[in-house]
Amino acid sequence: MNTKQIAYSILDLALVSKGNTLNQTFNDVLKLAQHSESFGYTRFWLAEHHNAENIGSSATSVLIGYVAEGTTTIRVGSGGVMLPNHSPLIIAEQFGTLESLYPNRIDLGLGRAPGTDRATAIAIRSDFMQAAHSFPDKLEKIQTYFSKANANSKIRATVAEGLEIPIYILGSSTDSAHLAAKKGLPYAFASHFATTHLFEAIKVYRNEFKASASLKKPYVIAGVNIIVADTDKEAERLSTSLIRMIIGIFTGNRDFVQPPTEMTDDLKEIMQHPQVHQMLKYSFIGSKAKVKAQVKTFLKQTKADELIAVTHLYDVNDRIKSYKLFAEIMNEINEIN
Repeated sequence: MNTKQIAYSILDLALVSKGNTLNQTFNDVLKLAQHSESFGYTRFWLAEHHNAENIGSSATSVLIGYVAEGTTTIRVGSGGVMLPNHSPLIIAEQFGTLESLYPNRIDLGLGRAPGTDRATAIAIRSDFMQAAHSFPDKLEKIQTYFSKANANSKIRATVAEGLEIPIYILGSSTDSAHLAAKKGLPYAFASHFATTHLFEAIKVYRNEFKASASLKKPYVIAGVNIIVADTDKEAERLSTSLIRMIIGIFTGNRDFVQPPTEMTDDLKEIMQHPQVHQMLKYSFIGSKAKVKAQVKTFLKQTKADELIAVTHLYDVNDRIKSYKLFAEIMNEINEIN
């Protein structure tokens, strides 16, 4: 019998729904995190994005502190900090400070993408492409700043030295899989939107993994879109907000998260468009029974150690309910295991 317990977590973008202020959005983020803590979620991650009016998680470290302050046990972190945008020294100082404020609860997930469009990436730092290529070196610097051995260096992140802050490598292709394996770090794959290379990346990571002081065997986190409601029809109705978000991404007409509507033939047709269908391949939408079956299949295929759920819905209460039902699903799957 397989006794492996699958952790379940949340990735949030502080999505701004139509009619909501940023203040209300951030209040809803905290409300969601507090409920998630009571539902048994392992971690609550926030993703760095820029120049998108429907995404509020731009100042990721600040928002992590806000969520950590309003919760007590759930791990809080970045999914991720887009490292080419930042100085490794500053990130080490920010997360060292967070870890000292909220001991044993802070995660540092690192990605190499800009989290924005090209023009904005260049506005953040003019040498973005060079910074992206030096991602492994930047990772090495952060690890150095966290080490006690760096106390004798001329350049120190004094608030970070000696702190055990878990580092996770994020990826949407095989590039970061090689790096995570080489460094012996846990690997989180963005399969909630980048579905094409999921199995190849996991295979690369597991085959090339070298044990490290922080991790003895491979650890895979897989992203999935989750929308659970009382009935399949209600979940389908709620998913219309997600579909319109995806349309906005493909058309370049990004807008605030729209209220759900009844599912139309036009929206169903859009769901079957090859690009949209591929992007939403690992989107599990429906009643508990339907989503549970889909999740079990996904876990069997990937053998993931942890699922990180993304639920893009208009109303925070619908989001909370969906995450509650998903937690029930994961607990039922773990009981069977």
